[in-house]
Amino acid sequence: MAAELHPRSGKLIGLSNSNRTAQRNQPVQEFNHGLVLSREPLRDRDVFTVRIDKKVNSWSGSIEIGVTALDPAALDFPSSATGLKGGSWIVSGCSVLKDGRSVLEEYGRDLDQLGEGDRVGIQRNSRGELHLWVNGQDCGTAASGLPPRLWAVVDLYGKCTQVTVVSCEPPPDIEEDQEEDEEEREEEVASPSPAALMTEPCRDHEDRTGTLVLSTVPVIATAMNGSAEEVPEVTRGHSRPDKFPNNFEPETVLTEHQLFDVFNNAIVSLYRSEDEGGEDLGLGGRGPDSSRGGTGSNNGARGTGGNENGSGGGAEGGGNTNNSPSGNAGGTSGLTVAPSGMTTNDALLFHEKCGTLIKLSNNNKTAERRRPLDEFNNGVVMTNRPLRHNEMFEIRIDKLVDKWSGSIEIGVTTHNPNNLDYPATMTNLRSGTIMMSGCGILTNGKGTRREYCEFSLDELQEGDHIGLMRKASGALHFYINGIDQGVAANQTPGVVYGVVDLYGMAVKVTIVHNHNHSDRLRRNNAIMRALSPDVGRPRPALSLTPDPEAPDRLLFHPNCGQKAAIIGDGRTALRPHATDDFNHGVVLSNRPLHSNEVFQVRIDKMVDKWAGSIEIGVTTHNPAYLQLPSTMTNLRSGTWMMTGNGVMHNGTTILDEYGHNLDRLKAGDTVGVVRKEDGSLHFFVNGVPQGPAAWNVPPSVYAVVDLYGQAAQATIMDDMADLPPLPDDSSEGPTAMSPGSPCSITGASATSDLRFHQLHGTNAVITNGGRTALRQNCRSEFNDAIVISNRCLRDGELFEIVIQKMVDRWSGSIEAGVTAIRPEELEFPNTMTDIDYDTWMLSGTAIMQDGNTMRNNYGCDLDSLSTGSRIGMMRTASGDLHYYINGVDQGVACTGLPPEVYAVIDLYGQCVQVSITSSSGPLDNSLCTSNITEKSFPIHSPVAGVAHRLHNKHGKNVVLLGDGCQAVRVGGYAHGIVFSAKELKADELFEVKINEVDEQWSGSLRIGLTTLQPPDLPSCPLSGLSPSLTQLRSKVTWLLAGSEVRRNGVLQRQNYGCSLDRLTVGNRVGVKRCSDDTMHIFIDGEDMGPAATAVAKNVYAVLDLYGKVTAVSIVSSTLVEDTESVKAPSLSSDSCSEGEEDTTPCESEPALVPMAMAFLENHGKNIQLSNQNLTAARVSSYNQGLLVTAQALPRQQLFQFQIDRLNSSWTSSLSLGVIGHTPDRLNFPSTACCLKRSVWLLQRDSVFHNSLKICENYGPNLDTCPEGTVLGLLVDANGCLHLYVNGMDQGVAAQDIPSPCYPLIDLYGQCEQVTIVTNHVPAVGAESSEARCQGDMEKADMVDGIKESVCWTPPPEVNPNKTCEYQALCSRFKDLLTLPDGYFNEDAKYNLCYCESCHKLRGDEAYYKRGEPPRDYALPFGWCRFALRIKPHCEVSNTFKKWHIAYHGTNVGSLRRTLDHSQILPAESSSIFSASPVKAEGHGSYGEPEENSAPEREIPRVRLSPTMRYSGLEVFAPKVQFRDPRSLRCHHAQVGFQVCVRPGSYKVGPQSLGASESLDPRFSNTEIEWITKEKGGTLLYGLLIRVE
Repeated sequence: MAAELHPRSGKLIGLSNSNRTAQRNQPVQEFNHGLVLSREPLRDRDVFTVRIDKKVNSWSGSIEIGVTALDPAALDFPSSATGLKGGSWIVSGCSVLKDGRSVLEEYGRDLDQLGEGDRVGIQRNSRGELHLWVNGQDCGTAASGLPPRLWAVVDLYGKCTQVTVVSCEPPPDIEEDQEEDEEEREEEVASPSPAALMTEPCRDHEDRTGTLVLSTVPVIATAMNGSAEEVPEVTRGHSRPDKFPNNFEPETVLTEHQLFDVFNNAIVSLYRSEDEGGEDLGLGGRGPDSSRGGTGSNNGARGTGGNENGSGGGAEGGGNTNNSPSGNAGGTSGLTVAPSGMTTNDALLFHEKCGTLIKLSNNNKTAERRRPLDEFNNGVVMTNRPLRHNEMFEIRIDKLVDKWSGSIEIGVTTHNPNNLDYPATMTNLRSGTIMMSGCGILTNGKGTRREYCEFSLDELQEGDHIGLMRKASGALHFYINGIDQGVAANQTPGVVYGVVDLYGMAVKVTIVHNHNHSDRLRRNNAIMRALSPDVGRPRPALSLTPDPEAPDRLLFHPNCGQKAAIIGDGRTALRPHATDDFNHGVVLSNRPLHSNEVFQVRIDKMVDKWAGSIEIGVTTHNPAYLQLPSTMTNLRSGTWMMTGNGVMHNGTTILDEYGHNLDRLKAGDTVGVVRKEDGSLHFFVNGVPQGPAAWNVPPSVYAVVDLYGQAAQATIMDDMADLPPLPDDSSEGPTAMSPGSPCSITGASATSDLRFHQLHGTNAVITNGGRTALRQNCRSEFNDAIVISNRCLRDGELFEIVIQKMVDRWSGSIEAGVTAIRPEELEFPNTMTDIDYDTWMLSGTAIMQDGNTMRNNYGCDLDSLSTGSRIGMMRTASGDLHYYINGVDQGVACTGLPPEVYAVIDLYGQCVQVSITSSSGPLDNSLCTSNITEKSFPIHSPVAGVAHRLHNKHGKNVVLLGDGCQAVRVGGYAHGIVFSAKELKADELFEVKINEVDEQWSGSLRIGLTTLQPPDLPSCPLSGLSPSLTQLRSKVTWLLAGSEVRRNGVLQRQNYGCSLDRLTVGNRVGVKRCSDDTMHIFIDGEDMGPAATAVAKNVYAVLDLYGKVTAVSIVSSTLVEDTESVKAPSLSSDSCSEGEEDTTPCESEPALVPMAMAFLENHGKNIQLSNQNLTAARVSSYNQGLLVTAQALPRQQLFQFQIDRLNSSWTSSLSLGVIGHTPDRLNFPSTACCLKRSVWLLQRDSVFHNSLKICENYGPNLDTCPEGTVLGLLVDANGCLHLYVNGMDQGVAAQDIPSPCYPLIDLYGQCEQVTIVTNHVPAVGAESSEARCQGDMEKADMVDGIKESVCWTPPPEVNPNKTCEYQALCSRFKDLLTLPDGYFNEDAKYNLCYCESCHKLRGDEAYYKRGEPPRDYALPFGWCRFALRIKPHCEVSNTFKKWHIAYHGTNVGSLRRTLDHSQILPAESSSIFSASPVKAEGHGSYGEPEENSAPEREIPRVRLSPTMRYSGLEVFAPKVQFRDPRSLRCHHAQVGFQVCVRPGSYKVGPQSLGASESLDPRFSNTEIEWITKEKGGTLLYGLLIRVE
């Protein structure tokens, strides 16, 4: 077949070179339309190969290649290869797509990473399989079942702009080479070669396990050379590896542990010989042609083995007696045994010419940056010579400083250090340089790979090693602590120097020449564990026979942290000085864990001085050789740890919310860890499995316990008999079961094989073993992302997913349901509601069948769900479909479903990613209990007080115990009614915990409120009391039975909250009568919402121990008498802008809990603390200003701070919130929005959780807070976060805040300094520290809630926002009106802005009362008021203070005339609110006065309104357009007046617009318009302006 391209191609393709070269035109402007096809169909086994000639960096993506059954002669070319249909297979990146749909996610080489000069080929073999070839290497089968007639397809996409066809022929036949290899192996087996020591053991190991066997000789050889490949490349599935030298009998069989000891002892002896120049053990290496060397001991002069000419040092390698080729070629990678194998002149050192701040020492092996606390750059050093191919350049970090951001950078450069003008940082060099910085790769100063590896150089610690190697192929590899991070760059130039940039935190490094025995052994162990993990077990001495009596008991290894000690025969670890140090308490097990072996420890002792507590996990590191870190989470390789309630891998959080919070455990609690056979990692807390925490954990891992913080001592628990069986499920573990989540009959031990099917929508991607589904390109695609379960749902089986990621770009969200269509038969549509048969879906609140709405207003709204919400679907045995939201049954959605249905999820709109939860599985009538144990989490009453009691009048089958705190039903299933001892106060929670259940009965606990007075009942036993609560009807009773709310037994509501029938031991149930006369039910502390309304005031709590619930105990407390003492503190200010008239006595300021708060010493690098750590200032830049308090924030305590200084040079301002984990080890990023673990952040007017926005339009815009603003944070007893602004509570910002939590402040942008408020500080603008409460004033003293002075003028500082852009815009419009300044108050600070930020900063209410008698008026939200001057003769203090407030809309043309008369007069104005004569009066008639009418006979009338929602309508206040002189943008403006109107001078009437809808929720449309006829009955108070 001719290696040519078809003349028909994509519209941007140009062909040349006899149709062998294709180039995409306009490569910088266009990225697609670059399709080319082969001229003829492919023959079987032909590899159609192209070479990449040119690439550009303008785009993402690159070349795509494949085959198609479409004839190019008649093909309508799409824009890209993935658009080909009708039998097309395309390899794109590392995925394989068939007809545009992904069929294989991870395949072969990533085509996007190929560079210019790389070759890519495509082949269909004789078996109909598709193969990809990259640079002559077969990547394996990509697809099968291909038709015989196919054309090759190449798409010059993205970066790829030019290719050339280089061949189209079968691959070279390699059978002859394989035969030669077989002959060589036969000769070697027949020969008594010295390399036959481990022949049979190695073969046996390979045959038994089918796993990798270490190629030993190259490892030993390269380990001793120092300049060869330090980390060998080992492949799987190839020919049998090399063998150890034969120093023993061939039939000797060694265990893996003995092999490990032989290996290490041989290396140690070689090290000594190499250093001392003495006798060395020569080992031949394997050459490029797979030949082998021999062994011998000729004083290092030469290798022996029957060939006297085999020269030492591996120059020619040792000979073989069978004349095999090994004698000629083994030396290339053989052992360097000559003393002169590496001369001093040949050693890698640092070049004498280096950065201006560098000081070299230790014979130029050590480099150190001078003045590290003053300077962060000018620390570049380079090697003294170019690097050889496959030569390791490795350094050790000796010293770091904790002042700067950024750290060490390492790489290669083509520049000769003798001729280089060293830059300040190496990334400033724009040519010939490849550097690793952070976790990315920079080429010539520009980022080419953002996420190169999971390690970040910025997170490495002192003692960590970093290396690099340029392979002979030109590939550049980086190594961290001996672990290869993969290819960082291809086609690295042949002559490059190693370069290190001691930047930022990095101060001192040393070149590692691998002459240190312990370093070599440490690195060798890391390699051995990575290649054959079972070998990594230490043995004290060489033993050729295993010891069958060797103890296998799990103990702690004697090598432990600096502050730790091992006692009790290795069973107990402790920190002896736990009150002096909080870290350096790492201990490891003495041996690796077996598969399914549980390692469990009991916490023996704790101290309460520190934050944080025990951490547990596993690591691949051998404790015998590990340099133990201060905390295990600092280890950046081979480590999985559970810390708090998260899971970290190599120091990076992989699960934020997992299981119990270890920081809450107490002495006596137990924690455990197990690695299962399938590689999954599970944790236990008090014997309760927490579910899978990680997958693909390698075998032979050591258990780790970090006695951190409060944890002072722990003991290994040997007896596992009490532990439950290990869970076999491999379902999604990160989603912890919350109370109320439906679970399987056997709890967490039930097996669930539910997964997402491999067939799915075009934009959907299935990951995590089928447990996770996501929509790719989520910001450009909103549909085509349907996923379906891998099998039919069984009757009563719950399919539950958790929403893990959402975007705010689209409308609509997730849709969920079931279908009877098999996945193999389903042609996935854009959205599942497009299917018109056998499909039932929930979309928003609508139940849809076959695409048609069959029911609206179902019990839940999927569009309102957020990240973390759980959605479940279940088909019952009767064919009913139920939905569960966060574990709560929403009731029957539809009926009549067929028996075999599949669960369907449509990742639509805002919903991007979901995962199947561990709750998926069969259901029963129980409620999944919380994993919280009473020992771990003592249940305290949310409010201080004495414990509740039960009344001594109760049902006849009830016995009270524990001084009335416990109730037990001793017989039957009914007659179990009990009452609270006293009436419940408003907002008082009465809560019990279920202690015992009897499963022989159906039904469950019932709870509610009753007006029945228990003291009026006869003495016990109450045989006359109703047997069950549903029959208690002598007095009004509200109750919850199951999920039904009843009043006096009559059904009021169904599907309320979580069904009580599913409660079990440990669940808590409570009832509360709220101050708004509603009854609320609480389950496990979670408010289920209002269950009933119009509840009477004098009620008792009532419970019915009915059915299976036989015993309960009280866990709540009565409210203390002084209820004000537990209210959230609030500040009072005399200068609040608007205040509600209230004659009640002023509430006293509650005393704060005496917890002194100060900032933590650990903070952002630009922060400077002073004033005993109460004041924090950002001293440079605009970021790196993160602050956290040293103390946790107690519940119900208000933490406040004041903004001291703003810098208007920057934009944006501070943000604040709380963090749910200890901050002492927090690595502060540049801004708070980069924190993504257990963080709740208030920024601008939005609320974020873990960097995801969860709420908008909350509180004022923090960017507009002026200097002097007092901000506060409070977490209430229910775990809700509140923001306080100048003492005003802005409401709940977030829920479920963990305890403990720490206040967090980010001094960003304008905000440069804050100070913690340690006592009561008046809000901005308070006139004195002795601020009067509003209730102390007379009503006449209040106008708009402002304290009056002698003259009725606004007080100073009524508008706290001095930087409001909206107010400034309104002011500029007022200036354009050219109104005389004499009409306005001279002091501009009296002007008041009612934009959203300003009125929230002041804490304004929407409505207030004013005048005598008081009358409501609304604040003019959205307007800006400019205070008018009040004439001196007005008796302001005595008269107008008692007038009412109203509003008058007008037009711009009437402003001047109205101001001239100081009152609203008849005017030639189009304002409908202008005065009009009586004779024109009539419904809907507002005409102008007739031209010749007599004014003195007219009785003017003025129409006003108590709300600007009416007065500000455009028909009353017409809009005018103007151009802002500053921004030159056009805006629309309206004007009006705020006026005072004398009581009795106006008449209240209906609105005159004929509007049917309510204009203001506070005012009826029949009372929204006021009409006055009295001249002088109004007084102009302020000019109102609104700008759009």
